[in-house]
Amino acid sequence: MESRYVTTPFGRRAMSLGMLANQQLAEMIEPGITRNKWKLFRAVCEARPSLGVTDRALTVLDALLTFYPDDEISEARGLVVFPSNAQLSLRARGMTPATLRRHLAVLIDAGLILRKDSPNGKRYARRSRAGEINEAFGFSLAPLLARAAEIESLAAQVVADRELLRITRDRLTICRRDVAKLIAAAFDEGVPGDWGRILDMFRTLVGRIPRVPTIKTISPLLEEMVMLRSEIINLLEIRAKTQKIDARESQIERHKQNSNLKYNYESEPRFEITRDAPQPNDREPRNEPPEGYRSRERGHNENVTPRSLQSFPLGLVLQACPQIADYGPGGRIDNWRDLMAAAVVVRTMLGVSSSAYEEACMAMGWENAATVIACILERGGHINSAGGYLRDLTRRTERGEFAVGPMLMALARGSVPGSRLVG
Repeated sequence: MESRYVTTPFGRRAMSLGMLANQQLAEMIEPGITRNKWKLFRAVCEARPSLGVTDRALTVLDALLTFYPDDEISEARGLVVFPSNAQLSLRARGMTPATLRRHLAVLIDAGLILRKDSPNGKRYARRSRAGEINEAFGFSLAPLLARAAEIESLAAQVVADRELLRITRDRLTICRRDVAKLIAAAFDEGVPGDWGRILDMFRTLVGRIPRVPTIKTISPLLEEMVMLRSEIINLLEIRAKTQKIDARESQIERHKQNSNLKYNYESEPRFEITRDAPQPNDREPRNEPPEGYRSRERGHNENVTPRSLQSFPLGLVLQACPQIADYGPGGRIDNWRDLMAAAVVVRTMLGVSSSAYEEACMAMGWENAATVIACILERGGHINSAGGYLRDLTRRTERGEFAVGPMLMALARGSVPGSRLVG
């Protein structure tokens, strides 16, 4: 049993009220309490931000624990370790004496260890004739054992906060994806509503997502994103119910529907679905619109055929632009139709107008335009204006000055230029 008394530091080191408080805390060890030193050390590592210790200070604490003879720390077996500076430096990965003293002071200030200095400042132990330690001078682990329950609680809280952050980030990612695809569906289906305002709100929320998220910063963003998703779903459900009622009424009245479904937009020209238009072959891509799309500007009925340019293997596109797969049906892309559907979602998310994308399709072809959208998504950090950049590529394509191949191969080789492209 160690003798309990207030001890002051040796030499020029001054006594402080913090040291006195730590010594009083060390006297409050519950009788019979024990802890596995390595499990307790892992808890200290988890709770490091709350305890105010550095990673180098933890290296020193790890070295001190190696000098404790047993795996279980208990008051009955003594709580003082007394390594020399040379031995402690070796087990602290060769830390210099000056650095060692600085991090020992950090551990003492954090209330994890105590100095128990001898009359001459040396570290040693006095043993009985039987070899048992009667008194030892060095560093006491009593504060570490006394605060074991507190440290374990702090570590559990840190783990819980980290798990909560992971869950919140996953929920925000899913909600962000839902909103992007729902907005794209609303534009494609011609659902009435102020979708420009909703799209601006979505972009603002995405822009507020920090690079290093915390619970405090992303929890409000998640709530706002969930509210925005609910608003979009309500608008889409109202539209779906209206269409269902109209379909029932038309069946009752035996009204013959026009085969061309016309969507009236207040913004820009869009693609329209026709039932009699040919569908592209998934295995051999052709420069035809997916799912029977055809291009028509409002007030014009003539069909416009896109230019016939060579497209590239789908596997090469997905290898060079893997991010586009997240926006395909079911989070994957199996054929060209899936890629073109994902491109519609992505161009809406990037703020590319329907007219800009339609002009690109006419100039490059459907597959190549979708490939360019995938490349723009992959290089998003280097492009200021995706819509302006796409229009510039379209004009260069019409003049014969741009080809998709070099851009695609550069991404496939991982040689993306570091300079920013201004659209």
